[in-house]
Amino acid sequence: MAEPLELCRVVRTYRSDAGALPVLRGADFVLHAGEIVALAAPSGTGKSTLLHLAGLLEKPDGGQVLIAGRDSGKLSDRDRTVIRRDSIGFVYQFHHLLGEFSALENVALPQMIAGVARKPAQARARRLLGGFGLASRAEHLPGKLSGGEQQRVAIARALANAPKLLLADEPTGNLDVATAALVFDELLRTVRTEGVAALIATHNPELAARMDRTVTLREGLVVAA
Repeated sequence: MAEPLELCRVVRTYRSDAGALPVLRGADFVLHAGEIVALAAPSGTGKSTLLHLAGLLEKPDGGQVLIAGRDSGKLSDRDRTVIRRDSIGFVYQFHHLLGEFSALENVALPQMIAGVARKPAQARARRLLGGFGLASRAEHLPGKLSGGEQQRVAIARALANAPKLLLADEPTGNLDVATAALVFDELLRTVRTEGVAALIATHNPELAARMDRTVTLREGLVVAA
Protein backbone atom coordinates (compact mmCIF):
# COMPACT_ATOMS: atom_id res chain seq x y z
CA MET A 1 0.00 0.00 0.00
CA ALA A 2 1.29 3.46 -0.89
CA GLU A 3 2.38 5.74 1.93
CA PRO A 4 0.19 8.78 2.74
CA LEU A 5 3.12 11.13 2.04
CA GLU A 6 6.47 10.70 0.34
CA LEU A 7 8.95 13.37 -0.72
CA CYS A 8 11.57 12.25 -3.21
CA ARG A 9 14.57 14.52 -3.85
CA VAL A 10 12.42 17.62 -3.43
CA VAL A 11 14.00 20.96 -4.35
CA ARG A 12 12.51 24.35 -3.57
CA THR A 13 14.22 27.68 -4.25
CA TYR A 14 12.78 31.14 -3.83
CA ARG A 15 13.92 33.90 -6.13
CA SER A 16 13.90 37.65 -5.64
CA ASP A 17 15.82 40.72 -6.71
CA ALA A 18 18.40 39.82 -4.07
CA GLY A 19 19.05 36.48 -5.78
CA ALA A 20 18.17 32.83 -5.25
CA LEU A 21 17.43 31.41 -1.80
CA PRO A 22 17.63 27.60 -1.75
CA VAL A 23 15.40 26.16 0.97
CA LEU A 24 15.11 22.45 0.16
CA ARG A 25 18.01 20.83 -1.65
CA GLY A 26 16.87 17.32 -2.54
CA ALA A 27 14.85 16.44 0.56
CA ASP A 28 13.58 12.90 1.10
CA PHE A 29 10.90 11.98 3.64
CA VAL A 30 8.31 9.24 4.15
CA LEU A 31 5.31 9.47 6.49
CA HIS A 32 3.72 6.13 7.27
CA ALA A 33 0.03 5.45 7.82
CA GLY A 34 -0.99 5.93 11.44
CA GLU A 35 2.30 7.62 12.32
CA ILE A 36 2.69 10.95 14.10
CA VAL A 37 5.97 12.73 13.38
CA ALA A 38 7.27 15.96 14.90
CA LEU A 39 9.00 18.43 12.60
CA ALA A 40 11.26 20.40 14.93
CA ALA A 41 13.65 22.82 13.27
CA PRO A 42 14.79 26.43 13.85
CA SER A 43 12.84 29.25 12.26
CA GLY A 44 13.92 30.01 8.72
CA THR A 45 15.04 26.50 7.85
CA GLY A 46 12.02 25.65 5.71
CA LYS A 47 9.40 24.04 7.97
CA SER A 48 6.50 25.97 6.50
CA THR A 49 7.82 25.40 2.98
CA LEU A 50 7.94 21.66 3.56
CA LEU A 51 4.38 21.66 4.93
CA HIS A 52 3.11 23.77 2.03
CA LEU A 53 4.67 21.37 -0.46
CA ALA A 54 3.27 18.34 1.38
CA GLY A 55 -0.14 20.02 1.47
CA LEU A 56 0.00 20.83 -2.28
CA LEU A 57 -0.14 24.56 -1.58
CA GLU A 58 3.15 25.00 -3.45
CA LYS A 59 4.89 23.06 -6.19
CA PRO A 60 8.51 21.91 -5.95
CA ASP A 61 11.17 23.12 -8.37
CA GLY A 62 12.43 19.56 -8.61
CA GLY A 63 11.70 16.09 -7.26
CA GLN A 64 8.35 14.50 -6.43
CA VAL A 65 5.65 14.97 -3.81
CA LEU A 66 3.59 11.79 -3.69
CA ILE A 67 0.23 11.63 -1.90
CA ALA A 68 -0.96 8.04 -1.47
CA GLY A 69 1.41 7.10 -4.28
CA ARG A 70 0.17 9.75 -6.73
CA ASP A 71 2.78 12.13 -8.10
CA SER A 72 1.16 15.51 -7.43
CA GLY A 73 3.38 17.18 -10.01
CA LYS A 74 1.61 15.29 -12.77
CA LEU A 75 -1.87 16.29 -11.65
CA SER A 76 -4.03 19.13 -12.91
CA ASP A 77 -4.83 22.03 -10.61
CA ARG A 78 -8.35 20.65 -10.22
CA ASP A 79 -7.09 17.22 -9.17
CA ARG A 80 -4.68 18.82 -6.68
CA THR A 81 -7.60 20.78 -5.23
CA VAL A 82 -9.66 17.60 -4.87
CA ILE A 83 -6.80 15.86 -3.03
CA ARG A 84 -6.41 18.82 -0.68
CA ARG A 85 -10.15 18.78 0.00
CA ASP A 86 -10.64 15.05 0.45
CA SER A 87 -7.30 13.64 1.66
CA ILE A 88 -5.40 16.38 3.51
CA GLY A 89 -6.25 18.25 6.69
CA PHE A 90 -4.28 21.38 7.60
CA VAL A 91 -4.07 23.07 11.01
CA TYR A 92 -2.44 26.50 11.21
CA GLN A 93 -0.97 28.25 14.25
CA PHE A 94 -3.74 30.83 13.90
CA HIS A 95 -7.01 29.00 13.47
CA HIS A 96 -8.51 31.04 10.56
CA LEU A 97 -12.09 30.15 11.45
CA LEU A 98 -14.94 31.81 9.56
CA GLY A 99 -16.13 34.39 12.06
CA GLU A 100 -19.71 34.64 10.81
CA PHE A 101 -20.35 30.91 11.22
CA SER A 102 -20.74 28.88 14.41
CA ALA A 103 -18.24 26.25 15.52
CA LEU A 104 -20.62 23.58 14.20
CA GLU A 105 -20.92 25.29 10.82
CA ASN A 106 -17.14 25.74 10.55
CA VAL A 107 -16.70 21.97 10.87
CA ALA A 108 -19.71 21.03 8.73
CA LEU A 109 -18.92 23.33 5.79
CA PRO A 110 -15.86 21.45 4.46
CA GLN A 111 -17.95 18.29 4.34
CA MET A 112 -20.79 20.01 2.52
CA ILE A 113 -18.35 21.46 -0.01
CA ALA A 114 -17.18 17.87 -0.58
CA GLY A 115 -20.76 16.82 -1.31
CA VAL A 116 -22.00 15.56 2.07
CA ALA A 117 -25.61 16.48 2.87
CA ARG A 118 -26.22 19.00 5.65
CA LYS A 119 -27.61 16.61 8.30
CA PRO A 120 -24.82 13.98 8.17
CA ALA A 121 -22.23 16.76 7.90
CA GLN A 122 -23.59 18.39 11.03
CA ALA A 123 -23.82 15.02 12.79
CA ARG A 124 -20.12 14.33 12.17
CA ALA A 125 -19.29 17.91 13.16
CA ARG A 126 -21.07 17.39 16.48
CA ARG A 127 -19.21 14.12 17.08
CA LEU A 128 -15.84 15.74 16.39
CA LEU A 129 -16.58 18.78 18.53
CA GLY A 130 -17.87 16.53 21.30
CA GLY A 131 -14.64 14.55 21.18
CA PHE A 132 -12.76 17.81 21.73
CA GLY A 133 -14.94 18.72 24.70
CA LEU A 134 -16.89 21.35 22.78
CA ALA A 135 -20.38 19.85 22.64
CA SER A 136 -21.82 22.74 24.64
CA ARG A 137 -20.01 25.32 22.51
CA ALA A 138 -21.07 24.05 19.09
CA GLU A 139 -23.52 26.87 18.39
CA HIS A 140 -21.14 29.65 19.47
CA LEU A 141 -19.44 31.98 17.01
CA PRO A 142 -15.62 31.93 17.09
CA GLY A 143 -15.55 35.37 18.71
CA LYS A 144 -17.31 33.89 21.75
CA LEU A 145 -14.76 31.08 22.16
CA SER A 146 -11.42 31.14 23.95
CA GLY A 147 -8.17 30.74 22.00
CA GLY A 148 -7.88 27.11 23.02
CA GLU A 149 -11.48 26.41 22.06
CA GLN A 150 -11.01 28.06 18.67
CA GLN A 151 -7.93 25.93 18.01
CA ARG A 152 -9.83 22.78 18.92
CA VAL A 153 -12.54 23.78 16.44
CA ALA A 154 -9.82 24.29 13.81
CA ILE A 155 -8.45 20.80 14.46
CA ALA A 156 -11.95 19.31 14.25
CA ARG A 157 -12.43 21.16 10.95
CA ALA A 158 -9.15 19.73 9.62
CA LEU A 159 -10.42 16.23 10.44
CA ALA A 160 -13.94 16.83 9.09
CA ASN A 161 -13.43 15.04 5.77
CA ALA A 162 -11.59 12.10 7.40
CA PRO A 163 -8.24 12.92 5.75
CA LYS A 164 -5.52 10.32 5.49
CA LEU A 165 -2.89 13.03 6.02
CA LEU A 166 -2.87 15.77 8.66
CA LEU A 167 -0.39 18.64 8.49
CA ALA A 168 -0.09 21.06 11.40
CA ASP A 169 2.06 24.19 11.51
CA GLU A 170 2.74 25.10 15.16
CA PRO A 171 -0.87 24.25 16.14
CA THR A 172 -0.29 25.19 19.80
CA GLY A 173 2.25 27.95 19.26
CA ASN A 174 -0.05 30.81 20.23
CA LEU A 175 -1.53 29.14 23.32
CA ASP A 176 -0.44 29.20 26.95
CA VAL A 177 1.30 26.11 28.32
CA ALA A 178 -1.72 24.55 30.02
CA THR A 179 -4.06 25.15 27.08
CA ALA A 180 -1.43 23.93 24.61
CA ALA A 181 -1.09 20.66 26.55
CA LEU A 182 -4.87 20.19 26.58
CA VAL A 183 -5.22 20.88 22.86
CA PHE A 184 -2.33 18.56 22.03
CA ASP A 185 -3.78 15.77 24.18
CA GLU A 186 -7.00 15.94 22.20
CA LEU A 187 -5.18 16.22 18.87
CA LEU A 188 -3.08 13.16 19.68
CA ARG A 189 -6.07 11.12 20.83
CA THR A 190 -8.18 12.00 17.81
CA VAL A 191 -5.39 11.36 15.32
CA ARG A 192 -4.75 7.95 16.90
CA THR A 193 -8.47 7.13 16.90
CA GLU A 194 -8.97 8.21 13.28
CA GLY A 195 -5.77 6.44 12.10
CA VAL A 196 -4.40 9.56 10.43
CA ALA A 197 -0.78 10.04 9.35
CA ALA A 198 0.29 13.35 10.90
CA LEU A 199 3.26 15.69 10.44
CA ILE A 200 3.30 18.36 13.14
CA ALA A 201 5.72 21.28 13.18
CA THR A 202 6.50 22.34 16.74
CA HIS A 203 9.13 24.16 18.76
CA ASN A 204 7.98 22.41 21.94
CA PRO A 205 10.38 19.55 22.83
CA GLU A 206 7.91 18.08 25.35
CA LEU A 207 5.23 17.73 22.68
CA ALA A 208 7.74 16.38 20.17
CA ALA A 209 8.83 13.71 22.66
CA ARG A 210 5.28 12.34 22.73
CA MET A 211 5.22 11.64 19.01
CA ASP A 212 6.53 8.54 17.24
CA ARG A 213 9.71 10.22 16.00
CA THR A 214 11.18 13.64 15.38
CA VAL A 215 12.80 14.98 12.21
CA THR A 216 14.48 18.27 11.54
CA LEU A 217 15.80 20.25 8.58
CA ARG A 218 19.53 20.61 8.06
CA GLU A 219 21.13 22.18 4.98
CA GLY A 220 17.93 21.71 3.01
CA LEU A 221 17.47 18.04 3.89
CA VAL A 222 15.09 16.19 6.20
CA VAL A 223 17.11 14.29 8.82
CA ALA A 224 16.40 12.51 12.10
CA ALA A 225 16.58 14.88 15.04
